Amino acid sequence: MSVIQEELNSDLLTNNLDVIRQVLLIRQTEQRLLSLFAEGKLFGTVHTAIGQEFVGVAVAQALKSQDYVFSNHRCHGHFLAYSQNVLGLIAEVMGKATGVCGGLGGSQHLHYRNFFSNGIQGGIIPVATGLAQAQKLKPNAGIAVVFIGDGTLGQGVLYESMNIASKWSLPLLFVCEKNSYAQSTNTEATIAGSITDRAAAFDIKSAYSNTWDWQSLLVSMQKSVDYVRHEQQPFFHLVDTYRLMAHSKGDDLRDKTEVDEFWNRDPLSQIAAQYASDDNWQAMLTELNQLIDDAVKQAETAPFGQLSLPETSVATTENWQALHFPKERIVESIRNGLRNALESNDKVLLMGEDIESPYGGAFKCTLGLSTDFPEQVRNTPISEAAIAGIGNGLAMAGYIPVVEIMFSDFLSLVADQWINHAAKFRGMYNNQVSIPLIIRTPVGGKRGYGATHSQSLEKHFIGLPDTMVLCIHHRYSPNQLYANLFAQIERPTLVLENKVLYGKYATAEVPGGYTLLCTTESFPTVRMRPKISPDITLVAIGGLSIEAEEAALALFQEEEIIVDLFFPTKLYPFNISILKDSLQESRRLLVVEEGQSFVSFSSELLAQAMEQFSSLHIKGQRLTAAPIPIPAARPLEEQCLPAKDTIVKKVMEMCYE
Repeated sequence: MSVIQEELNSDLLTNNLDVIRQVLLIRQTEQRLLSLFAEGKLFGTVHTAIGQEFVGVAVAQALKSQDYVFSNHRCHGHFLAYSQNVLGLIAEVMGKATGVCGGLGGSQHLHYRNFFSNGIQGGIIPVATGLAQAQKLKPNAGIAVVFIGDGTLGQGVLYESMNIASKWSLPLLFVCEKNSYAQSTNTEATIAGSITDRAAAFDIKSAYSNTWDWQSLLVSMQKSVDYVRHEQQPFFHLVDTYRLMAHSKGDDLRDKTEVDEFWNRDPLSQIAAQYASDDNWQAMLTELNQLIDDAVKQAETAPFGQLSLPETSVATTENWQALHFPKERIVESIRNGLRNALESNDKVLLMGEDIESPYGGAFKCTLGLSTDFPEQVRNTPISEAAIAGIGNGLAMAGYIPVVEIMFSDFLSLVADQWINHAAKFRGMYNNQVSIPLIIRTPVGGKRGYGATHSQSLEKHFIGLPDTMVLCIHHRYSPNQLYANLFAQIERPTLVLENKVLYGKYATAEVPGGYTLLCTTESFPTVRMRPKISPDITLVAIGGLSIEAEEAALALFQEEEIIVDLFFPTKLYPFNISILKDSLQESRRLLVVEEGQSFVSFSSELLAQAMEQFSSLHIKGQRLTAAPIPIPAARPLEEQCLPAKDTIVKKVMEMCYE
């Protein structure tokens, strides 16, 4: 505490000096950010918490160093209450290298020590839930706190997370700042029922406070934090408050009379008015403004942050090697890969719907694992978004979560956690975290499951920064694929397991006239290379590896057409250079997949081939699913999806044109 602060002698200030100083620091910093924006020195947008500062400070006062804090787009106040890092915040919002995320995150995406924020409304909640689970798994660990606004009460992932937090007894504090507006809409028009009754429905206890009686708020919030810490149970704390400034920058359409009324009620404004003539108050205000001025000056002279682009490895024609592995039924090979990981690493955690025995998952890939590893294998509710987010939180804490999504069609429910969280965290937090999350899911049709359980939706998840998409087929051991993945995972990885393959065998035994090769990558492309020059190069995805192989044999026997077969295990990132030597001979490329053709894996692969091998004048085509929902009736389903006969027909068209 400075000499200036020690000289303040008012009872109110003396008894609450640290709290008021933090609140004032937040207020002055955010006011300065608005000025900097008006001066054109900031990028994007600024969401201030002016009027709500006491909430973040009340929480921060009660926390310990091992606790975690998760916030949202309106995060500056929470961040400063947690860190007091004015320079790190201002530099970050200005896009400078000295910012807490090197200028890559900006106003909404902050990370410092155990503080994380993201701009997606409600999306950070399941991440916080996963971190709370990680805290519970560690001895003498802390708690997790997640800030939400009353606008977030419309998000379903909140209730998925509350249900799991309650059922699993997780040390998670939900702090709801009710400022009565979701952007410009009064939440009275959008939120039905009692807010705290929502928590009660999940058997979560709650408390109520407001920022106008801020001294009671401090006491009540301390009790809430203590409850979560000592009882190891979730808790919901509702705080009435008011946002005095616009939702973002200057877009405020609220009635001015209403806003002015709350400015008059604002406790910090009242304190400032009360001590406006107090020299010591003015000295403290000057001290804080000087601190902010110095931070702005340092940020202005700092360089902008720098991009950290991923290195691209290039496979060459010399990377091929012979491939050998024991024959094994694919479902058993997957199960053994998961079993080996559970046995060798207690940080590996499996989660999913119905994955525990005796059911063992819809396709029995996890059968028996919960019996042998009861602490590491867990059933979840039907809450795909939440369990994916929990996986993100666990990964953030150093675990390797494996989330099973029962059917790949349900990846649509996972999309936000994959696209806006898992794929973004490392980049927007400037490489300060990694997310070793694995999501595995059955894909594809030909089982008669109909339009919502038969799709191949991988195109929607391919191409996202800092992610990887793997694909199982019958010419590479799933056990080995998972061994490689667990040994080196450092980014979110989606593993596609074609459901037709589960009962088939993975084998290295190939018919005469072919040699089985693979690239030297950890997740190789496998090649069934003919011993004579090929007429066509064929790339097949997942379960179509079997039908493509059958088609190649039929084409040789019946038409004397030679097919060079490629089966990738890594769809993204995919290295097109491995096809070069084959295409130099065949000049024809066919890509076969079960997904829809428009903006697909096959279209990307063909585009890359045309770009990189333009001098070869390649004839490229693709064979994909029909552009309609997949029917349940098998005869109709067969007309929609590629198979041996349609592959044969397409190859013949290309070779005889």
